[in-house]
Amino acid sequence: MCRITAAGKEAAVARFLQEFPQAPQYGRDHPALRGCDDVTWADFPGCPAGVPALMGGLLDPASASEAERVLCNVLMDGVFRLGPAMSAALPFLLRLAADPAVPVRTELVEVLFVVAELSHPVDGGSEQAIRFLGSDRDHPERARCRAVFSEHAELVGGLLDDRTLPGGLIPPDERASLLKAATP
Repeated sequence: MCRITAAGKEAAVARFLQEFPQAPQYGRDHPALRGCDDVTWADFPGCPAGVPALMGGLLDPASASEAERVLCNVLMDGVFRLGPAMSAALPFLLRLAADPAVPVRTELVEVLFVVAELSHPVDGGSEQAIRFLGSDRDHPERARCRAVFSEHAELVGGLLDDRTLPGGLIPPDERASLLKAATP
């Protein structure tokens, strides 16, 4: 499986900050990001310390699209692998996705769908699923993400009922995945 290295993640954040030096200033006072600076992001294996700058960049119309792309790469360990920091980032992503003023709101909702889908337990009886996704025992981040979705079930419910999302209602399969992740 392709894995995104810690050095690759650090380099991506550095390139982002070089291209968008103003991005870290956005969101400093945004309620959705309250507490983001207090997380020691670099304590998570493979996670750069620059996550708050990327989160702030999601609120800057000029950098939001690139911030979302880089943040997804930083929070994932590979194509189908949640990174260890995803559960810490999830409350901020949920609150940002609930804010209609966020420039990349639709993209964040799509990220939440992916995280919800990847956080579901893997069928321990399926060799193919374990080979492809790994066992739940080896990937505790899945259970941690489900716990965050459950803890923020009210925000998840609000997103599912939000008719202001571009494109209208959330498709049934994505709705079911989010509901499943948010249900203890």
